[in-house]
Amino acid sequence: MSTVILFNKPFGVLSQFTPEAGHRALDEFKFPAGIYAAGRLDHDSEGALLLTDNGKLIKKLLDPKFEHPRTYLAQVDGQITEEAVQRLVVGVDIKGYHTKPCHARIVEAPNWIWDRIPPVRFRANIPTSWVELTLIEGKNRQVRHMTAAVGFPTLRLIRIQIGNIPLGNLQPGEWRVVSERVI
Repeated sequence: MSTVILFNKPFGVLSQFTPEAGHRALDEFKFPAGIYAAGRLDHDSEGALLLTDNGKLIKKLLDPKFEHPRTYLAQVDGQITEEAVQRLVVGVDIKGYHTKPCHARIVEAPNWIWDRIPPVRFRANIPTSWVELTLIEGKNRQVRHMTAAVGFPTLRLIRIQIGNIPLGNLQPGEWRVVSERVI
């Protein structure tokens, strides 16, 4: 029987067990032995990260042919437009690659999100807004590149769901053993 863990990765923590370049790592969160990250989030992204001791599951979660969905909330610089969101939906060109179609929609600022430490930079004369995106691929820093490509750079990125497993009310640094079927 394999173990699968859902972890709310805090801002500034690497998706690896060895600290590097002054960044915190997964080693400080007291996971069971033999657990490895099934994917990654950059140190400046937050939210849902799966960990498991099942190598076959990790391979399946990371293989693009399975089109495993991941849902994100992105706080962007400026008031994102419906036109920009529609460009995200059909895919945009980033670094010589056209992204696959995705689901995207403008959402209200979530009132359940924890404060980020350090806080996101704010400029009084430029508003921020939020967009929810569900992707079936996971290129390096893809959401950040996509929102920048449509003119709205990402200021804060939180993964709120992996497949059918929502982050729920886990706070940064908290984790739980997953009882749901992962794939």
